[in-house]
Amino acid sequence: MKTRPLKIVVAGEGGQGVQAVAEILAEAAYEEGRQALYIPNFGVEQRGGVSIAFLQIGDMPIGAPKFEKGDIVVALSGRAVLRTRQYVGPQTTLVYDNLAEVKDEDLPRQAARILSIPAVDTAKKELHPRVFNVMILGAVIGATGVVTMDDAKKALEKRLGYKFEQDPKLRELNYRALERGVELLGQVMQGGREQSGELRAHN
Repeated sequence: MKTRPLKIVVAGEGGQGVQAVAEILAEAAYEEGRQALYIPNFGVEQRGGVSIAFLQIGDMPIGAPKFEKGDIVVALSGRAVLRTRQYVGPQTTLVYDNLAEVKDEDLPRQAARILSIPAVDTAKKELHPRVFNVMILGAVIGATGVVTMDDAKKALEKRLGYKFEQDPKLRELNYRALERGVELLGQVMQGGREQSGELRAHN
């Protein structure tokens, strides 16, 4: 059955690898023969702004590059949470890092679900800070199932294969980060660590 495109927003500070997450997801969708449309919004992150990636993945041609509300919004910093509030609607799942400096009142209570995951902390303690964005990639896959893990790994190979050839340990590190991101998202959802309030289960 053909369905409408899944709309994804990823936002964070410059240097957090936001655009790489969207690019790899788009590449994984291509691997599956699906439609994907990725629009970067670099803004002025070099001068302290927020970098945003807009991505749509579906089975049918995608008509418009822009959209008003995301199905999933991932914010990697407190400022990213504030910057992406306008893309959160009653059907949106918001995922943000638990170390992001964000007040409860800054969270968009109109969201269907708000999930806080310890991605930064886990990357630092278990793997390496530089694979934080790959862990976020895994969390998006865990939340949406929008692409398979196999195709995500193929997309990682296409993007980073030359580095993997130079240092095979990097392949293992990135693959583990991808898998760990899926695990983190699953643990949060199963543990019921969703924000309380005007929230509904995401259908």
